[in-house]
Amino acid sequence: MKKVERYFYPAIFTYEDRQEIAVTFPDLDAATSGENEDDALISARELLGCVLYGLEEDREQIPSPTPLSKIHTEENERAVLVDVYMPSIRMAQVNRSVSRTVTLPAWLNAAALERNVNFSQILQEALKRELHLS
Repeated sequence: MKKVERYFYPAIFTYEDRQEIAVTFPDLDAATSGENEDDALISARELLGCVLYGLEEDREQIPSPTPLSKIHTEENERAVLVDVYMPSIRMAQVNRSVSRTVTLPAWLNAAALERNVNFSQILQEALKRELHLS
């Protein structure tokens, strides 16, 4: 059975004065929060990925998402459609190394070797920084 690549689920963002934005997924009985809308959306995506990955791994039924138009909200709430790209989530769960070949100018390679630079560590740190991963 082919696994789903991308899921879309409605979330309810709840706004209260001087509090983090609460985020709930009504279809999944899951909740998180964020300091601002960007942080709340990032937290929502992370949570959605974790919950759905767990359901997939446990071979449990994945509930159908409620259409966004059918989500009822209060005055201080907003319905937001949150998506998650599952191949990235699944790969993050695999803790294995892969080998990559990189091309460097000879002078840069020589300078790095002279200073005992750990190429693998530097590349990993640079990729994490570039991709905004912690």
